[in-house]
Amino acid sequence: MGKQGVMRKTGAAGHRDFAADEQDRGPGIPSLLTNNPKAGQWDGRKLSQGIVADYKQLVMTDGEGIRSSLYVSGCPFRCQGCYNSSIWDFKAGHPYTQELEDQIIRDLSLSYVQGITYLGGEPLLNTPMLLGLSKRIRQEFGQEKDIWCWTGYTWEELNRPGETPDKAELISYLDVLVDGRYLEDQKNSLLQFRGSSNQRIIDVPKSLETGQLVLWAKVHDQTRFIPETYSKNREQEQKRG
Repeated sequence: MGKQGVMRKTGAAGHRDFAADEQDRGPGIPSLLTNNPKAGQWDGRKLSQGIVADYKQLVMTDGEGIRSSLYVSGCPFRCQGCYNSSIWDFKAGHPYTQELEDQIIRDLSLSYVQGITYLGGEPLLNTPMLLGLSKRIRQEFGQEKDIWCWTGYTWEELNRPGETPDKAELISYLDVLVDGRYLEDQKNSLLQFRGSSNQRIIDVPKSLETGQLVLWAKVHDQTRFIPETYSKNREQEQKRG
């Protein structure tokens, strides 16, 4: 039984809802396709091992513009169908080092690099390394470089009473947050920067300023699958030829 006698539901793959008595946790939550934590249950200050799975210097798929992307290790959400399940383990990868941080700063100093993206794994459970990096980025570049972050947490979960303060501190440095678990039953390949329709692209500064969730104004989802569109265009050209 859960808190106040509420049964904790368990999914077919063993996923658990540890906050069955909580309401209004955001789109699609709770889901039996993922683990669903109660407020403060997972604390990155204790869970993080300071391990990085990958660092990509120049990418164009992890947010707006040309970016650097840092993939941190460890994620207890364990979403069914997760693309990065190989780095659920907090010890999968190699240590985050001063040398890597210096490399990130050098890469961000390039005029054509718009910013950095934190992915994982779960960035908000790796605050010991990302807070220091975020502070340095703001010290070196101010608001010139933007910081994007993907998280399995929803905005509602992150702002509920009892959540650990390090998460809110990291959020204060972000420009854009893509929130929510990947839910395989809501998979949608037409979405920009998201894998399932429950996920949202959030304008963090405006949301913090207004006290209400504000979506990123530049969201542009596809209406048709691109290969299908190209195929139809080729067929039309062949008929004209």
